[in-house]
Parts: sequence; C-alpha cells; structure tokens
Amino acid sequence: MKIRKYVFAALGCVCLGLGTVGIFLPVLPTTPLYLLTVFFFANSSQRLHDWFLGTGLYRKHLESFVKKRGMMRSTKISVICTVTLLMGFGFYMMARKGVWIPCVILAVVWVGHILYFTLCVKTIPQDEAETGNAETSGTECEAAGTGGERKDIETD
Repeated sequence: MKIRKYVFAALGCVCLGLGTVGIFLPVLPTTPLYLLTVFFFANSSQRLHDWFLGTGLYRKHLESFVKKRGMMRSTKISVICTVTLLMGFGFYMMARKGVWIPCVILAVVWVGHILYFTLCVKTIPQDEAETGNAETSGTECEAAGTGGERKDIETD
C-alpha cells in the first residue's frame, strides 16, 4: 500500500502543476485538474491534502466551487476574459497562417467555456462568498455531473 500512496502523491503533484499552468493556458482545465489534485492528495497523505486545502490556489479557484456555492461574478468575468484573450491570440496567429481546422476547434472550445461558465456555474454575490452563507441549490448542470453531493474521501 505504500507504493499506492507514492503513486497518488506523484499524480497529485502532476495535476497540481498542470492545473497551475492551466491558469495561464486555457487549453488545460484548471478546475478539474485541481479537483484531481485534491483526490490524489487525499488518498496519498492527509498532510498533503490539508496543505493543498490551505493554499491560495485552492481558496481562489476551487473552494466556493467545491462547496457548491458557485463563483463570484468577478471571478467568472476574470476567467472568461483570460480565456477569450488567450484563445483569441491563438486564433489570430493560426488564422494569419491560414490554418483553419485548429481555428474551428479553438472556437468550439471557446464557446464551450463561455456556455459552461454562464449557464452551469452558479453566480454568487460577493458577501455570500466571503461568509459562506450561499444556498446550495443546484443548476441544470447537475444532470451533466457537475453538481451533486460532495463526497468526503476516506484515507487509510
């Protein structure tokens, strides 16, 4: 079982690194990678799990999302603007060279980001995000698997 813990710790570090890179590169999904980091760290070491939950990365990008409260409007706007700027630059560079198939793929991914953040992620007021008093009502995206009950992960 010790090897399993080392494998989970290594996978958690890889997901943490890729998720952090995903903050700047919209092709890498930050939130799912950070959720995987929590899973792997929880299964490898309680100390790693507690450390990650205490980091600013977790609190800024995941805490309210994991607790099913959604994201503040300012966070959503920041994510959408960053994604739009970076993908727009990539689109421009590819279109300039006449590479159209990747442009179409990038445009589809961009539309997916916009739809997900506007329709599936609940917008919460600033005061609810700070106090933690938001309701945990779901959205239409629960059927797609992005909502539902949070399951605590047991460790050995």
